[in-house]
Amino acid sequence: MSQPKVEFRHVSKKFQTPGGPLEVIRDINLTVNPGEFVSLVGASGCGKTTLLRIMNGLSDATSGSVEIDGRPSSEVKSKMAFVFQHDGLFPWRTVEQNVAFGPEIHRRPTAKTKAVVDAMLRMVGLANFAKSYPHQLSGGMRQRVNIARALAFEPEILLMDEPFAALDAQTRNIMQTELMGIWEKTKKTVMFITHQIDEAVFLSDRVIVLTARPGRIKEDIRIDLPRPRHLKTKWSPEFVAYTDRIWSLIEEEVRYSMKLEAENGQ
Repeated sequence: MSQPKVEFRHVSKKFQTPGGPLEVIRDINLTVNPGEFVSLVGASGCGKTTLLRIMNGLSDATSGSVEIDGRPSSEVKSKMAFVFQHDGLFPWRTVEQNVAFGPEIHRRPTAKTKAVVDAMLRMVGLANFAKSYPHQLSGGMRQRVNIARALAFEPEILLMDEPFAALDAQTRNIMQTELMGIWEKTKKTVMFITHQIDEAVFLSDRVIVLTARPGRIKEDIRIDLPRPRHLKTKWSPEFVAYTDRIWSLIEEEVRYSMKLEAENGQ
């Protein structure tokens, strides 16, 4: 068996608040294999984003560790790129200049940077918009630039925190198929956060369901649907069964959390 690409070992996190320590995640043990697409789902506040921030070194775990290829994640940050919900593109830079940002800060040769940028823009279908500015693009196009910018870092792992949350439903569906096509070409290891259960099932090899805070792994579900997947996959009985199962697991946690809040408020 090959070495896991990512391994969380007994990861826990507490934040200090005016009311005392707030435990966000507890004893997370999770392995992700090279080239896997893994989604994290769960009720709001269950620690999904915190897990990715710990992995990327943006936050420290209270206890436990995260390893990438058997090394502490803090030592190999260059292997990861983060795609956030909001594109964060530089408005004064053109599309190609935004995508070139990563190679530039890594001081890569100009010729190599241009080749990488051109390749990434072709991959996301925006080669004809290289000279455009962000304000001239639709929301979906800006997010494609955002993904291209992350890929231009040439990372081995993509961390994606609700990258399509700000898009309308139709654009979101299209972006899901676009991302799937990119993933099938690059075979990057992806850790993806979403509140949309159908999105998680459609994109993923595995869906990790977290409990309500403090987040723990409630279930690790392998999505055994053939690839490549198409939007019509979402109407198949197998797909609906997966979404129903995951929703039932999350609903249990949401209701439990609401019950505790009601009891504590009395």
